[in-house]
Amino acid sequence: MIARKLPAARGIFWLLAGLRLFRANPPLIAAATVIYLLVVQVVALLPVIGPVLLPLMLPAATLIVGNVCRLVDARAALSRATLVHGLAGNGPAMLRLGGLQLAGAVLLLLVNVLLAGGEDPFVNILEPGDETPPSLWPLARLLLTATPLILAFWFAPFLTGWAQVAPVKSLFFSTVASLRNWAAMAVFSLSALILAGVLPALILIFVGQAFGVALNAVFIALRLLLVFFIAPVLSAAVYVSYRDIFQVGDDVVR
Repeated sequence: MIARKLPAARGIFWLLAGLRLFRANPPLIAAATVIYLLVVQVVALLPVIGPVLLPLMLPAATLIVGNVCRLVDARAALSRATLVHGLAGNGPAMLRLGGLQLAGAVLLLLVNVLLAGGEDPFVNILEPGDETPPSLWPLARLLLTATPLILAFWFAPFLTGWAQVAPVKSLFFSTVASLRNWAAMAVFSLSALILAGVLPALILIFVGQAFGVALNAVFIALRLLLVFFIAPVLSAAVYVSYRDIFQVGDDVVR
């Protein structure tokens, strides 16, 4: 696989192109993203098997959302065959990729437990405990230690599903492509953080200061905006980043 090296400003392009792609068919991309989020939430809440099942199924679920974005991008008709393109006949490889993601999640947990001195690494992230003040350090530590895993799986589901790259090789190519485009990835991540986190927080602060009684209604409206608009745009933007770096055209849609 040949990964293009793109300038930092390309990160903004991915976000804007994701917005344009979403506007081409908002109901379809929003539906795919919302179903993805619901499935992730339901599976994560399953007792005992949830934390194991979720990483196993994430690559396949990510690929299905990517298929929807590809269909909209190519203006192709939605069908069962196009929706599961890259999954049909390729299930074992996608399952192995899910197994690698499970192993990565376990390793990430162990690393954070060690860094936390054997204590719960995720306790007291945003809310104060009985004797300790709230701290953002556990969250920052989690994000830093999770970065290699995020880069490895950023493009891996698409590479394994669409390009038939072996799971381990897809992790390698995804990591190399991400590092070659670290500036664009950083700009995109920062832009996504501002869009999905900073702006909603500023709106809540402003409304809370000016119209305190309307804060709950605005909070609900922002959550709906995040789920039905911002998350689908970001899903489309991730697909655009893969298409852009690996120079994928509409001809891949069958």
